[in-house]
Amino acid sequence: MAPLIAALDDEPDILELLKVNLEKAGYRFQGFQEAEDLYRSLARERPSLLLLDLMLPGTDGLEVCRHLRRTEDLAGIPIIMLTAKGDESDKVVGLELGADDYVTKPFSVKELVARIHAVLRRPGAGEGGPRIAVGPLVIDQDKHDVEVAGRKIDLTATEFKILQLLASQKGRVFSRDRILDHLWGTEKAVIDRTVDVHIRNLREKLGEAASLVKNIRGVGYKIEE
Repeated sequence: MAPLIAALDDEPDILELLKVNLEKAGYRFQGFQEAEDLYRSLARERPSLLLLDLMLPGTDGLEVCRHLRRTEDLAGIPIIMLTAKGDESDKVVGLELGADDYVTKPFSVKELVARIHAVLRRPGAGEGGPRIAVGPLVIDQDKHDVEVAGRKIDLTATEFKILQLLASQKGRVFSRDRILDHLWGTEKAVIDRTVDVHIRNLREKLGEAASLVKNIRGVGYKIEE
């Protein structure tokens, strides 16, 4: 069955545009104009990815993002924010709440589909086999599971991919540009703070293993015991 893409946006024209183009790209699609309708649908079927407009009447997109990331069964759903041009503060807040990426309105449908492909793309077993262990940190690349000292850690798709990249070559420093290439390839068009925000979120979730992720000032990030 094709992956299901859900969208929450109060503009019917946007939802219709998304439906036509995402179904043409091989996805199933469900559109919602109200947060409550989305929540009811999530109880029935969990989508592969959510497109989330930040500027909504009533419950805004940031609150929806916050709610999903705090709900255990829904926390792992990848989220791409749809933001108005120039609202950089909202983009940063959304990333801090755990969104995986953002696309600025008015958006190119081709770019949006490429971003969806990039966020949904699951890395393979990678270098060093399906499991990577660094101190108390264990990454199961086949199952997309992360544990710290036996405790499972829930990461977003983007956080997992960053962690996997860093851990795949322990001790190697990856620049921010290299990390962005790994996440989005040639489709990257993101604000400078994107990687730093994701790294900060990742460290908070890793708890006692947070110190493994090291910032090399002016260069980038690495994982090292």
